[in-house]
Amino acid sequence: MAIDSALATVNSTSDAPPVPLHLRNAPTKLMKDLGYHKGYKYAHDFEGNFVDQEFLPDALKGTKFYEPGDNKHEDQIHARLAALWKKYNY
Repeated sequence: MAIDSALATVNSTSDAPPVPLHLRNAPTKLMKDLGYHKGYKYAHDFEGNFVDQEFLPDALKGTKFYEPGDNKHEDQIHARLAALWKKYNY
């Protein structure tokens, strides 16, 4: 359902919002000078392999594609998401 929701969002517009600069690869000096990759935080360098960083374009900021279901396993996922993404009120 989350993938379908994300695909529906992508397919709902012909003007896709740009990928945030910090997520863009910077293999050349020009790209680095333009700010590509600047400010990117690699989650595995942080405690719990989590970093509070926006990964969506500004036009989609805060969008949730995944909503945990109502079962024992997804209750645990929901609790983890709520602890990690406090600002989004999971």
